[in-house]
Amino acid sequence: MPPSSPFPDHTLDSAPADSRRAMEATTRHLGYLPSAVARLAASPQLLDGFQRLAGLFEATTLDPVAREVIVMVVVVRNECHLCVAMHTGKLVALGADEELIAALREQRPLADERLEAVRQFTLAVLATAGGVDDRTFGAFLAHGYTERNALEVVLGIATYTLSTLANRLTRAPIDPQIARAAAPAG
Repeated sequence: MPPSSPFPDHTLDSAPADSRRAMEATTRHLGYLPSAVARLAASPQLLDGFQRLAGLFEATTLDPVAREVIVMVVVVRNECHLCVAMHTGKLVALGADEELIAALREQRPLADERLEAVRQFTLAVLATAGGVDDRTFGAFLAHGYTERNALEVVLGIATYTLSTLANRLTRAPIDPQIARAAAPAG
């Protein structure tokens, strides 16, 4: 049984009025209202801010799998089990193979050199609070990434740090709709 939370699972009727638009949009997009969104609705600004940042990150020039590598680095590092399940499901939907998913979940190097370069760069940005050395930056660029992509990595880190911290604070449970993705890959 998950630990109790002081954050209620808001409904459209109980949520602050400024959270309802984001809740409705999420429900339309996913077909259900995730508990995480229902709990984050306690702060309309946080909920709206996360959704806007996530939309901006989705619009970056990084390819979808590279974006998910960045997300998985952050959510696994921050031990957000809900986020790991959600983004495992997203990787499956993108056609990622089981080995890639398992390696990300287990914090192991990736077989794909280009994806490993984005994983290593993300780890370096996190470890150095953005103070990445020239060698590490050069290795990232050598795999076909750009200065723009480097800043997009920072956007992904910021977006999913916000999400993981909020989801852990609210103790958002894994919804039945994504429970299967919560199980270890393999």
